[in-house]
Amino acid sequence: MATYLISDLHLDESRPNITRAFFDFLKGPAAGAEALHILGDFFEVWIGDDDDAPLIEEVARQLRTYSDSGPALYLMHGNRDFLMGEDFARRCGATLLPDPSLVELAGHPVLLMHGDSLCTRDQEYMAFRQQARNPLWQQGLLAKSLEERRQIAAQIRATSKSMNSLKAEDIMDVTPEEVVKVMESHNTQTLIHGHTHRPDRHALTANGQAAERIVLGDWGALAWCTRADENGLSLEQWPIEP
Repeated sequence: MATYLISDLHLDESRPNITRAFFDFLKGPAAGAEALHILGDFFEVWIGDDDDAPLIEEVARQLRTYSDSGPALYLMHGNRDFLMGEDFARRCGATLLPDPSLVELAGHPVLLMHGDSLCTRDQEYMAFRQQARNPLWQQGLLAKSLEERRQIAAQIRATSKSMNSLKAEDIMDVTPEEVVKVMESHNTQTLIHGHTHRPDRHALTANGQAAERIVLGDWGALAWCTRADENGLSLEQWPIEP
């Protein structure tokens, strides 16, 4: 059986076609899979597991139906949904994966990450990331009302979009030296991540040997996934209807 890996769907009420495409994916290519890994930024924004938005309720229901049918389901935090917690994972029948996580795919150890921690040249974002991963900061945010959290999330998104528009493209991509460092610290020749929205397969050298970094694409005009089976790893795409 195959294992599928996806990331950066950025599910949001304003993009119902992406939600439909994801549900079709669960019932189509991913049906009967051994496992599905969702490597962060599954939602455009996450303000807490107590969010009562209809979209979240429907996604949780669909994922529970999917995981109950047999496949193992794994969720990893991204930079948009870092507040996702155990309560939502339980509702989906999923396991929260730490970032990074070393798993076995196609008979080889493969490192899974969201990818934002690899973008070390973006110093402003790295400072925010450190703050946002602080348990005390998260507790303070989650103590606020849902409406307050929605307003804060909207402000963060607007600020991020404005700041990113002024940054050079290479600053927002991964730092090559950091990629090699992380791969060597986990003694692996294969890394799969998302975050950068730059799907591709990159050859590199790590641990003194040939290695590969597979970048998952975001879901927009196209849907992207990595498929792992007895034939190895493949990066696949297909169109999403508007």
